[in-house]
Amino acid sequence: MKFIGNSPSKCIFIGSLLLLLSCKGNSESEDISINTGNKIESHAAILYKEPFRPQFHFSPEKKWMNDPNGMVYYKGIYHLFYQYYPNDIVWGPMHWGHATSTDLIHWTPKKIALFPDKLGLIFSGSAVVDVNNTSGLGTKENPAMVAIFTYHNMDGEKAGKTNFQTQGLAYSLDEGNTWLKYKGNPIIGNTDLKDFRDPKVFWNSDTNLWNLVLVAGDRAKFYTSKNLINWVYKSEFGKGIGAHGGVWECPDIFKIKVENSNEEKWVLLISINPGAPNGGSGTQYFIGDFDGNSFKTTQKETKWIDYGTDNYAGVTYNDAPNNKRIFIGWMSNWQYARNTPTKNWRSAMTIPRELTLEKVNNNYVLQNTPVTQLKKQLNVEFSKETLNLHPNNPSTINYDNLNQSQIRFTAPSKNLKLIFSNTVNDSLVLDYNAKEKTFSIDRRHSGIVDFEENFGKEIHKNSTPNIISKTIDYQIIIDWSSIEIFINGGIYSFTEQIFPKKPYTKLSFRSEENLELKNLNLSKIRTIWKN
Repeated sequence: MKFIGNSPSKCIFIGSLLLLLSCKGNSESEDISINTGNKIESHAAILYKEPFRPQFHFSPEKKWMNDPNGMVYYKGIYHLFYQYYPNDIVWGPMHWGHATSTDLIHWTPKKIALFPDKLGLIFSGSAVVDVNNTSGLGTKENPAMVAIFTYHNMDGEKAGKTNFQTQGLAYSLDEGNTWLKYKGNPIIGNTDLKDFRDPKVFWNSDTNLWNLVLVAGDRAKFYTSKNLINWVYKSEFGKGIGAHGGVWECPDIFKIKVENSNEEKWVLLISINPGAPNGGSGTQYFIGDFDGNSFKTTQKETKWIDYGTDNYAGVTYNDAPNNKRIFIGWMSNWQYARNTPTKNWRSAMTIPRELTLEKVNNNYVLQNTPVTQLKKQLNVEFSKETLNLHPNNPSTINYDNLNQSQIRFTAPSKNLKLIFSNTVNDSLVLDYNAKEKTFSIDRRHSGIVDFEENFGKEIHKNSTPNIISKTIDYQIIIDWSSIEIFINGGIYSFTEQIFPKKPYTKLSFRSEENLELKNLNLSKIRTIWKN
């Protein structure tokens, strides 16, 4: 490590790193070089060394993936199903892909779970474990894992019909390894709704009934059932409420405790495309009350779970341990999802995140932060208790593994700019403006951006009124083709894809005034793909 400051030259050992500290005059900037002496780990197969292949986010071994589906925890296993087309890297006839994990970080690919049939393609949906055998599809000793999903009948759509989406059921008696379609499908029919899809199912312990929410055009519809097969329509929500710039998709609803209180509220997630804050796809949320039949809210403003461009269709796990609410989103945007510059696979999921609900300025805010399991993947490669910044005199960290790292620090609530760059002049700029209370991401020159005109067209700038503290905690996670930013414990999060022509090797901190960054830590994140 090269340090430019006023201390005498010396060298010290920290762990396995040799840190060289040298004095060069009275410069007020710092130029820090980190040399680990190690190359990036080898991976399980050549495919996980491909350009832009995420090293610690889930991505399919090959071909196309979009929405997460059927997220359920059972017997120590997190099941992740997802929209999958096994024959190309662009969207096609939808199947349900499948992967499992014991820690939400390391994933084991499984065989395809659900295939299209005569009723249609297999669109998004959810899964539960019927532990009381209410459906009669299993037994109490061996309960069925039940998936409820949308059938999309392409022939009906091509014929101009409006009822080509219905809801189907499949079940597994071997903990998700193999699946049988229910012979009485569809379990929820459709007479006249063009968009009628994406059912989220859960057991409501308040009413001792199954609840289902799906979306129909620009609103959500709620149903109840005693047995997961026969459903009764109860109510709808959404007319004139929230964002309506596009079709509503991928709903989720759950009860959650308000932090530092005895209050509980219900959260309704609704993805929308287009109509997100920075264009294209995004996920809004509503805070309210739900009695098992209808959802109500007094919320006036539109709230978003993520203010970046690449977190869509996210839903949460049923039955996660310790009542945690674990969220995963599809890390892409329909504006350019089909055109991103990967060759054998396309799309990844976000880092799994824990959702919590807090009151900030007497306003409910749904926070999201990476699950704690990620910490086990971190190797701290550089830390500094205080980094002093001075006007127009940047401090720079030189580090070969920036594209596989976590950066954490605390800064005063003042203007601060971070610039990631490489040897071919790609640059990714993060900028907090304290006076305007805005945070922006500029990926216009971040690498390959010309595969679709909307990808690198504009700076993504967002208002951040809920930053009210005197200091700001920054957590930045960067992988080979993504960046995820969490501010003040996830009061704001920003998720964006990036495609640098070469890995970023420099991180510069810039300020317009004197300020101190505290507890700066830079960690390499180990690959999840084993040798």
